[in-house]
Amino acid sequence: MAAAALALFVVMMLTLGALRTLIQRRRTGDSGNRRTLSPSGSLGWSALTATDIGYLTVGVGGPLAHWLGLPPVSGLQHPPVQVLGVVLTVVGILAAFGAQMALGASWRIGVNDRERTALVTTGPFGWVRNPIFTAALIAFLGLALMVPNLVALIGWVLALTGIQTQIRLIEEPHLKRVHGEPYARYAARVGRFLPGLGRLRTDRRDTTEVDRNDREADAGQHG
Repeated sequence: MAAAALALFVVMMLTLGALRTLIQRRRTGDSGNRRTLSPSGSLGWSALTATDIGYLTVGVGGPLAHWLGLPPVSGLQHPPVQVLGVVLTVVGILAAFGAQMALGASWRIGVNDRERTALVTTGPFGWVRNPIFTAALIAFLGLALMVPNLVALIGWVLALTGIQTQIRLIEEPHLKRVHGEPYARYAARVGRFLPGLGRLRTDRRDTTEVDRNDREADAGQHG
């Protein structure tokens, strides 16, 4: 099962990284990679690095630790758990790639503070605000269950920490600055990683004012 986990990890990296970048470049002439814009040691750089290390720890470190003799975590070394891991990994990879494609030209790795991309709120982004990361975490949880040792589980926690930092402290403030009220209203009704959970609070008076302005504009267009 360790060999299968490593193979699925390679497939995941090629699909979500190399293939998606190639599609982006062919469609837009731009790779979509903005991570090099974060200075080494910055919060954005640290969050992405922690996420990458977590991914590698699960996908490579877990199988290597297994081959070196690290025993599995008690209670998780059962065939049904490993089968569940395979299912979660495959579903997570497919869901993450689908969510990446749903972003279209707005797909990015990292953030450029001087760049404005379209705010995507439809498809999987109508269910949760970060479906790519949700699906990736599901896939890596599956990998960890396929080789359920302490190294793989620690890697998953590290990836989760990096993703939470990237979303909460880097991407959400950036989207608030760039999109303003439309993003605030979107974040107030759609959960961060799971439907209904992690919705951001918004000023009800501001939202009411915007809704009234929208209705007045619609009335003017149809009047």
